[in-house]
Amino acid sequence: GDLLDRGPDGLGVIALVRRLVDEAAAAGGSVHPLLGNHEVIGLGTRLFGSTEVVHRGVVRTFESIWARNGGLESDQDGIDAELFAWLAGLPAVGLDGDHLLMHSDTLAYLEWGDTVDDVNRAVREILTGDDPVAWFDVLVGLGRRHEYAGPSGPAAAQTLLGALGGQRIVHGHSIIGDLFDEPVDSYSEPRLYADGLALDIDGGIYDGGPCLVARLSG
Repeated sequence: GDLLDRGPDGLGVIALVRRLVDEAAAAGGSVHPLLGNHEVIGLGTRLFGSTEVVHRGVVRTFESIWARNGGLESDQDGIDAELFAWLAGLPAVGLDGDHLLMHSDTLAYLEWGDTVDDVNRAVREILTGDDPVAWFDVLVGLGRRHEYAGPSGPAAAQTLLGALGGQRIVHGHSIIGDLFDEPVDSYSEPRLYADGLALDIDGGIYDGGPCLVARLSG
């Protein structure tokens, strides 16, 4: 997730990922990108723009959130109907063996279902619709973070795993340096935490941190 708004050429990042999807399939493998909160911001801006939406008692606009998060006009100009549909159809969560893969370190996924298929179906239905309040529900949910950290973190992680499956959560969204209050140049590997139930792979490359890759076994 977060293919958009984390650097100077979000469309270039998306094009690269889509090429990898095609190349992997041609080689007999697979690449499966997941939905991040910045995709929802970008698509919501494309769909609703500066329309004011009352969400949980607060007046919000997607456009202002997009601008505040580094949104680029060039990226917006390049989101045509085909690309919009591809991004809106990205799964929110994935299960690969013992690993539950997702963008955000939050329990919000359980608000959309209690199986991987149910979560993905519910989010996809919202993002193929035009209800701005429901869109903001997804955005706010995916914007939550740090819910597997701290003393209550292992219990939260276990709750999610117990519902959606897997033995370990793998996520981005929260930069390791922010999550553990460390400089972004002080680590070079993904961080396992929450009693081994969660693996943070977000090095914060857009903020000067390392690009991290995790080889998952099992």
